[in-house]
This record gives sequence, structure tokens and C-alpha cells, in this order.
Amino acid sequence: MSRFLITLGLILLVAGLLWPLVQKLGLGRLPGDIVIERDNFTVYIPLGTSILISLAVSLVLWLLSR
Repeated sequence: MSRFLITLGLILLVAGLLWPLVQKLGLGRLPGDIVIERDNFTVYIPLGTSILISLAVSLVLWLLSR
């Protein structure tokens, strides 16, 4: 369990450090991402980005398991 949590923490750290680069590539503003902006709040639901990342991770894991 501790190995899993450490790995998860490292993955989150790397994702956080790479986030500015990812935004420059256009991820986070794909078709399918929902943005609701009102006077005093903004709700952002990245559906398109989540699907794309899920497909990429699934492909990498599938290739590694072969």
C-alpha cells in the first residue's frame, strides 16, 4: 500500500509540474470540455481532456503488458 501511495504521489507531482506545458499544447480546452462562467464563479469540467488522457494511458499500459 505504501508503494502505491508513493507512486501515486510522484505521478501527481509530475503532472503538476508538466501542467503549464500541457496547457500550451491545447489540452484543457478541447471540444467536449465544459466551462460555465458566471459573475462570481467558474466551473470547469474537462470531459474531452479526461477521455483523451484515459485513452493515452490505456494504450501505454496495453503496450507495456504485451
